[in-house]
Amino acid sequence: MPSLDQLPLYLKDQIVALFPTPLQPWVGALIAIGTLCALFPALFAFTTVLERKTLARIQNRLGPNRVGPAGFLQFAADGIKSLTKEDIVPRNADRVVHFLAPFVVVVPPLLALAVLPIGRNLVALDLKETGLLYFFAVGASVEVGVFMAGWSGGNKYSLLGAMRALAQLISYELPLILSALTVVMLTGSLSLVSMVEKQSSVNFGGLYSWNVFTPWGALGFLLFLTAAAAEANRSPFDLPEAESEIIAGYFTEYSGFKFALFFLGEYLGLFAVCGLGITLFLGGWLPPFTWLNWVPSWLWFFGKLMCLIFFFVWLRGTLPRLRMDQLMQFAWQFLFPLTLINAFVAGVWHFTASWNFALRWALGAGLLALAYTLLSRPFTQAFPRRTYRFAP
Repeated sequence: MPSLDQLPLYLKDQIVALFPTPLQPWVGALIAIGTLCALFPALFAFTTVLERKTLARIQNRLGPNRVGPAGFLQFAADGIKSLTKEDIVPRNADRVVHFLAPFVVVVPPLLALAVLPIGRNLVALDLKETGLLYFFAVGASVEVGVFMAGWSGGNKYSLLGAMRALAQLISYELPLILSALTVVMLTGSLSLVSMVEKQSSVNFGGLYSWNVFTPWGALGFLLFLTAAAAEANRSPFDLPEAESEIIAGYFTEYSGFKFALFFLGEYLGLFAVCGLGITLFLGGWLPPFTWLNWVPSWLWFFGKLMCLIFFFVWLRGTLPRLRMDQLMQFAWQFLFPLTLINAFVAGVWHFTASWNFALRWALGAGLLALAYTLLSRPFTQAFPRRTYRFAP
């Protein structure tokens, strides 16, 4: 009997062995595809209820509490409602593009999830030379779906919402990619599996060498999370679908199940980018300490994933939404130059490998603190701290 860590791989091999040899590669691929298409949408259903309950707790209300035990079957009621609602298509819409846009938003995140190593020897598509490049290439296809959705409805407000969404996605895609570039520099490979294995060296106390334990890795992780929130349309960067802005953004002219597919695509994109952040900075499937290796590797990956999801939910219930000018200025005048400086610090970290560890940390942290201070000064002057006075 295999260990619990390799149980999914063992079950797959047992099923594949039941088929003739010429069909086994195809059956293995179909099992991997089916697992991804079932696992992460199921996680989406669970996350929607978890998010609504967490936000209700933050805002001192009940949240879903009627359908199923403690309201945890609310996602099933919402899904049935979406399936049974009328699909309204505007008279002047391009029907073909209007129909395809939700699927163009959903499919790329599923393709990106295929290259993420969710456990030891558990990766659907191991691209040893182009894994990270493939992830960003298919992820950029979402922008095509956003434009299709905004343009196909024949609504100028939807088109304006799509243009604003594209401006945000393109602007924050640069800091996202550049923050991942530091890991590529230090790893010397675009393989996501190699990036995890590079973090498997052990330091004092049995601590694994996660990239987040370095100055460039800690800042890179924060920059990555910030850009990921904007890429996934999460608060405080959820302007593309803000009700107080241009109606409901690029999917104003959608209803029924097509409308639900956009939310599915957003959550799948959030899962994908969080999984990439775990792989790049948090050791992937590795535990923090060697004495925790008895826990299955895939359980560590999904545990980290749910922690990041909870973090984004917490932000949604805490931070107010930015204005459009603040959002764009923050991307180009702060995040973008700071990612470039962080790449420089990563190079300094590499070339000072023979130095004392504490000295390397002090040098890297000092350079980044100086850069942060200089880059944040224009923002403190342009957007001073507000003072609220209440009448007695």
